Amino acid sequence: MGTFYAGFGCRRGCPAATLHTLLCQALANHGLALADLRGIASISLKADEPGLQQLAEHLGVPLVLYHSQQLHAYQPLLSHRSAAAHAHTGCWGVAESTALALADRQQGSPRLLLKRQVLGPATLALAC
Repeated sequence: MGTFYAGFGCRRGCPAATLHTLLCQALANHGLALADLRGIASISLKADEPGLQQLAEHLGVPLVLYHSQQLHAYQPLLSHRSAAAHAHTGCWGVAESTALALADRQQGSPRLLLKRQVLGPATLALAC
């Protein structure tokens, strides 16, 4: 497996430890190496979310944020569409959309490597 990118959605105040646990569980369950993670992404509404900032710093990868309008193009590729997410963010799925957007920006022709996973207040998807 080559490099991949993680997209995160989370409720306000979600701790970095929860995000890290979700990521590590997903990687372990799918035989992926943390060393191949090249960046994490979320929606611009989360720009001031300490947990995401701390996670990116801890992992030594960039945190890239996208406005909901930038994510509309990825809707056909989503495995799940959340009306609640759309009502709050204008995006049908934050984790999957942002993972796809970051993979597309870096490599083109993005695809989901791991569909939306949930742990408490956090969601995660991986794309390559």
